[in-house]
Amino acid sequence: MTQKTTIKSPNDACETSCFNGEVVSRVQPKIDEVIGVELLFKALSDATRLKIVYALTLEEELCVCDVAQIIGSTTATASHHLRLLRNMGLAKYRKEGKMVYYSVKDDHVHQLVSIALEHSRED
Repeated sequence: MTQKTTIKSPNDACETSCFNGEVVSRVQPKIDEVIGVELLFKALSDATRLKIVYALTLEEELCVCDVAQIIGSTTATASHHLRLLRNMGLAKYRKEGKMVYYSVKDDHVHQLVSIALEHSRED
């Protein structure tokens, strides 16, 4: 993944204090609609959890042991991250005997990861 570093130059901010009242009036009342969305991005900002979600988008479902092997961790670590993803509404699970299988909760999660991957490959 290529990281871009932005160096602030004197020309990247307004040099005077003014605003478009019409635009502000239209956008400002809607701005609080994003409250809570940061938790979704927080969950996906961890490299291990992102790898797990990505793996779950590649397969319909994976057991905890498979996830651990895929990401190169212990079963306990994989289980911890999967539980967190489940609690944050990104994954769901089912138990079959002694096995626990996880999958992405809905297609929106799959789309988020796909779009992020596509964006990172554009550079």
